[in-house]
Amino acid sequence: MAEIVNLNHYRKAKNRVAAEVEASNNRVLFGRKRAEAEVARKLAEKKKEGLDGKKLSD
Repeated sequence: MAEIVNLNHYRKAKNRVAAEVEASNNRVLFGRKRAEAEVARKLAEKKKEGLDGKKLSD
């Protein structure tokens, strides 16, 4: 007779692995130093200001 297996263990293990992969990808995407994030924010702000200056009046 076969051994009884709880499939919830396998499902949860699979979900843990998928969550770890996603977390690893997020660390690469969002894991920037404060200075790098500040520079990116300032560049985006400057770009937006440049576009706002070229906007036609409503």
